[in-house]
Amino acid sequence: MFRATYLPLVSFLVALAGCASTTTVQVTPSPQAPVCAQSASAKILWTTDWRSDQKDVADRERAAGQGLDQFFATSNCFKVSSLQYVSNEEVPSEMAKIAAGTIMFDKIILISIRELGPVIKIGASVALIEGGTEVVFETSEQELGTSRARRFLTVWRSGGPGVIKGVDTLTQDIQSALNAALQP
Repeated sequence: MFRATYLPLVSFLVALAGCASTTTVQVTPSPQAPVCAQSASAKILWTTDWRSDQKDVADRERAAGQGLDQFFATSNCFKVSSLQYVSNEEVPSEMAKIAAGTIMFDKIILISIRELGPVIKIGASVALIEGGTEVVFETSEQELGTSRARRFLTVWRSGGPGVIKGVDTLTQDIQSALNAALQP
């Protein structure tokens, strides 16, 4: 039987383990050259490809949009960039319109967000709780006027034993993931 006298000790151990937060980035295929090019202009389209049981879609999309907007506004990734949300159904027509030259850019970047949110695993480590946040997205890049195109997947995780995060950090988390993936 668990006794209340152990609660301060358990709380201390969980808090102590929570200090061991790590960030990992996996890019597949790897390695990738930087997508960002400070001398180029880019049209960045973004969309989502959530799993069927995804919760809080509107909140996640709002955080994703804010994070993407802040990243491209402050990172100096491109000389000129234009960010636009498109639904999955609109992606082919928007890509074709840009490639046809009706809008002049050096690159088209498509970012498809698959996962953005907190992760909690119970009983996964000695700390009993292991958590953090995870950002998963696919990046497609087409250099206009050339046949150069590429596509890669980024899985960014931040957390560890004793770490419990909510949705408050998602805007910053997606910016960190974009920084790691597009400017390695």
